[in-house]
Amino acid sequence: MAEKLEDLNLPLTVVSRIVKEALPEGVSLSKEGRTGLAKAASVFVLYITSAATNIVKNSKRKALTGQDVIDAMADIEFDRFVEPLKETLEQYKLQASAKKSASSKKKDDGEDVEIIEEE
Repeated sequence: MAEKLEDLNLPLTVVSRIVKEALPEGVSLSKEGRTGLAKAASVFVLYITSAATNIVKNSKRKALTGQDVIDAMADIEFDRFVEPLKETLEQYKLQASAKKSASSKKKDDGEDVEIIEEE
């Protein structure tokens, strides 16, 4: 677990970047607002993690998965986020699979190279 309470907070720079992308042009958020939002987001992440951990424990498993997080969102009645999260998780899995395939193809292509030395 975290050694200090501050270790549980999301990085302010990351939160600021996300907020900046989400806000309409010409609208800004004060430093105090960013700090409050970062703390609220951190609490929310811890709450979802706790709910997902309960699902994992009840299933007698040790690994927390993306599906556990989605199930936790439904359990804590954040149902409107379940479908977008499912779609995002599926996109992530497809991208990870494509990346893995490309990496293994690259590796396989590198092994088939025959070096011919001229004498």
